[in-house]
Amino acid sequence: MVLSQENERSRVEDTVLDIQAELEETERSLREVTLMIEQSQGEVGKLTQRNAAITAHLQQVQSQLDKLPAEEIRMAYDSALEAQQRLFVMRGQLEKLQNDQRHLERYKAILIQARDLGGQGASLSNDGGKGGLTNIEMIVNAQEAERQRLSRQMHDGPAQALSNFILQAEIAMRLMDVDQDQARDELSSLKVSAMSTFQKVRNFIFELRPMMLDDLGLIPTIRRYADTFKEQTGLDVTLTVSGTERRLEPYLEVMVFRALQELLGNVARHSQASVVKVHVDIGEDVVRVSVDDNGKGFDAEVVQQGSLGLKLIRDRAEMLGGSFEIDSVIGKGARVIFTVPARA
Repeated sequence: MVLSQENERSRVEDTVLDIQAELEETERSLREVTLMIEQSQGEVGKLTQRNAAITAHLQQVQSQLDKLPAEEIRMAYDSALEAQQRLFVMRGQLEKLQNDQRHLERYKAILIQARDLGGQGASLSNDGGKGGLTNIEMIVNAQEAERQRLSRQMHDGPAQALSNFILQAEIAMRLMDVDQDQARDELSSLKVSAMSTFQKVRNFIFELRPMMLDDLGLIPTIRRYADTFKEQTGLDVTLTVSGTERRLEPYLEVMVFRALQELLGNVARHSQASVVKVHVDIGEDVVRVSVDDNGKGFDAEVVQQGSLGLKLIRDRAEMLGGSFEIDSVIGKGARVIFTVPARA
């Protein structure tokens, strides 16, 4: 019992150190973002002035379309388009940086809270593990807050590309009076590109933070993710669910989903497999997840030592009172199994 408490205290202390390191890195990123915001604000001011001057010149050109050479008109439009695009991109970058700044500040606050609670858990580890469990919830919540930040960042980034398509479409519409066929072709091409980019945005957002995990729960989200993963990778993915489908504690659903996401990602990136079998069992007391593939296999001991993703899954499962194991032989595929208590 004493040894178990010492191990728990040691794990909590290690976690606090990891959170402190992440906090320091976040503070460094926050300083960099703040500096970049100041620089971007100055650049936006300069571009705004330049764009105003070019726009005024374009208006003069438009008033003399029947007098000026076609080449001069084209150059005026090109200059206006370039100036508008540069200003638009810079404004989008400034907005993105300001969003990053806000999210980093929130993430910093969460990390500080997690660090402080982790320190309390280390000093109160004789309470039967409650402090450790609280720390696990805070760690998962902190990491999930970071994923939400990345989700918003992805939204603000590619979404700016869609807005840029709109700007280009406006320019193409101006060409309607010059070459209608070319303008229609350009608009059609822009529409196809915009639809493709929008679909990519939706896929990115789902991977970073699937909203249905909050709304519908673990199993529907896993089913959706397995289908998407199969489409994107071309792997033959089979998902089997057993036990009683029900909602679990939010931090447990997040932990299980992120672990499964990491394991399937490893299969796609490293295993050279063609078939993947996933089994999720929601038991009364334990959630058990297994991922089997027919890939090239690996040395389990070496991979566990070198893979941060697998180490995080193992640490989280064990700290929650579960287990983690790998069964793999080089050339004969791999099986990864982890369990966590089903605290419904």
